[in-house]
Amino acid sequence: LNGTTMNLIRLIKSWLTHRGKALSLYRTGITKANKGDYLGAIDSYSAAIRVPDIPIDVKAMAIYNRSLAYSAIDEAEKAAEDLASMLEMPGLPENIKSKAHQRRERIKRRD
Repeated sequence: LNGTTMNLIRLIKSWLTHRGKALSLYRTGITKANKGDYLGAIDSYSAAIRVPDIPIDVKAMAIYNRSLAYSAIDEAEKAAEDLASMLEMPGLPENIKSKAHQRRERIKRRD
């Protein structure tokens, strides 16, 4: 098989895994946010978060970025809720929790 075919097979396989599906939705959210489509980004991040058995790191990235999108549309309460949910996630590394805590404090100070 040539390189293009192998890449296509790898892409299809990645979509068949929970991690691959969640990452694809997460990346779609990033693309939408970069274009200023924050509501679309929120939808994509939310879809990623709902993927069954989503790995904790992917879930945390989607929640964090969804909180940024909520902030961008002046939904500070929803942004803070997302960040608070990250602080409750078991198994999430402390450096990520710390980043979520700092962002949450900034949001609270703005209000």
